[in-house]
Amino acid sequence: MAPAPTKLIIATFLTLDGVMQAPGGQDEDTEGGFANGGWQMPYFDETVGAAVAEGMAKSDAFLLGRKTCEIFAGFWPTATDDFAAVMNGMTKYVASRSLDTVEWENSTLLEGDVATAVAELKRQPGRDISVIGSGGLTPDAPW
Repeated sequence: MAPAPTKLIIATFLTLDGVMQAPGGQDEDTEGGFANGGWQMPYFDETVGAAVAEGMAKSDAFLLGRKTCEIFAGFWPTATDDFAAVMNGMTKYVASRSLDTVEWENSTLLEGDVATAVAELKRQPGRDISVIGSGGLTPDAPW
């Protein structure tokens, strides 16, 4: 029996009115005049944490856009908790039209057409690839 194909799983924080914005800090992502940075953190509890951990346990890698990668790379390499070890140790593929290199541990910049590169990643053996944030990488994204 052939192994199941690798799936691309999109995990994002999205408000009911369609805002996909970085949920962490007040000034983390103010694009488009967004003034509600940190909106998600008061709702992040053990249940949400368990769901995030479960999803990550099924993944071998992250697929990140440039902005998400830059936000994460500005925080996780200096964090010291167990979750930081997972974030830093995970394989990360970064899609960008403007970066020439990525410096975050275990990161690879995708070259050429992103759709072609992701299709190739999905053909490789392994578990799922998680898109974290990175709304520009989601098909037909309205944002």
